Amino acid sequence: MTTRRRFLLGGAGAVAALGLPGGLRGQSLAFPALKAQPASVQLAPLPYPETEIWGYDGLIPGPTLRVRQGARVQRSFHNGLQQASSVHWHGIRIDNAMDGVPGLTQEAVPPGAVFDYDFEAPDAGTYWYHAHHRSVEQVARGLYGALIVEEAEGPDVDREEILVLDDWRLDPDSAQIDPDFTSFHDLSHAGRLGNFITTNGRYDLSVEVRKNERLRLRLINAANAKIFPLALSGLEGWTVALDGMPLEAPEPITDALLLGPGQRADLIVDVIAEDGEAAHLVRAEGNQGYSQVAFPVRGVAASTRRAAPDALPPNPNMQPPALAEAVPVRLTMEGGAMGGLGAAILEGERKSFRQLAEAGQFWAFNGTVGLTETPLAELARGQAVRLEIHNDTVFPHAMHLHGMHFREVAEGGALGPLRDTLLMFGGEKREIAFVAHNPGDWLFHCHMLSHAASGMMTWMRVA
Repeated sequence: MTTRRRFLLGGAGAVAALGLPGGLRGQSLAFPALKAQPASVQLAPLPYPETEIWGYDGLIPGPTLRVRQGARVQRSFHNGLQQASSVHWHGIRIDNAMDGVPGLTQEAVPPGAVFDYDFEAPDAGTYWYHAHHRSVEQVARGLYGALIVEEAEGPDVDREEILVLDDWRLDPDSAQIDPDFTSFHDLSHAGRLGNFITTNGRYDLSVEVRKNERLRLRLINAANAKIFPLALSGLEGWTVALDGMPLEAPEPITDALLLGPGQRADLIVDVIAEDGEAAHLVRAEGNQGYSQVAFPVRGVAASTRRAAPDALPPNPNMQPPALAEAVPVRLTMEGGAMGGLGAAILEGERKSFRQLAEAGQFWAFNGTVGLTETPLAELARGQAVRLEIHNDTVFPHAMHLHGMHFREVAEGGALGPLRDTLLMFGGEKREIAFVAHNPGDWLFHCHMLSHAASGMMTWMRVA
């Protein structure tokens, strides 16, 4: 039997056994093409050779897709790889059939086939798209890009910069991507962490600016597992949106911003470094700070700084959940190294730790490894939900909910900003709440992609 879990992870024969998916037979070419294909790019500095990657249209990142709020995103996905794939539109409140999750919302797109994605983008903000079949490999090889949904009236800035952060695991001699995507260490520890860090595919990205220029920085963490602690040098500003959703009021940036895998942040910053100096987006590593992006200052935009920015306009139909009426759901994370699974349910059968390890499965939700035939929760459309999450492991996890956004519930019932990905550290207990307004079967998984591949996936049904 091809279970949900086997199909999602690309189990042997999953596509071949089903033949050509019915939704692909027409192979419509009505929309602009978006092709996943092998390519070579100069990731590492010369004299290293070019690195062989997989990219949308052969680019790293893939082409930036930009639409106005309320417009449709329409792309014909062409699979030019030698393995099946799909595209997930991360953070968009999307029609379920377009969510791009094989085994849950669609069939994987076989090599050489075409699938038309067509959906409305109801919310302005910073989003991204990436492979969602064998994603622990396909995202690590470069299959991702930015999706920008523009407000009807944008903020008062001079310009914006999209900054896609990633880390790569490269061979130190050949600069080629390490092809071991199922390392038991990665699966059972912190995930696949790289040794080479880029922004927009560049290790040395530099963007010229002017003193007192105002920028909108759209930050996207596309890494498999790396958490980016980010700070500003020679820049001052505000966080105005998280995971695409505007904050009620801009928040001054005073401390490091933690950006977990899959998370995004929109910043509005002023250049305060002097002409001839350089500002930086700084990445903190231990007690050291490294330039993630350099902003050399060349000239002066204005004699003085502007007033603090206004809040971005809120997105529609995002009413907070009524906590008193919310249905309670609990999710407990278990497993990993230094914790381990004594036993857990895998594909409907109870397995010992040895059996789980032999299958490369090291994590469980509520005692079950990977996707089940029945959902974590069956929810009525419009129902409020309170989801209590216990991280009974020693590792961080970035929990991503497809198709909807949630708010964290603080002590006393206060609700935090809208998010679609929650970064949780070992031993933490957190609670989120949301309104189940979007019908369909929605994945909820760890965006440390090695963790998802080794058990950390579940789903919810809204009907």
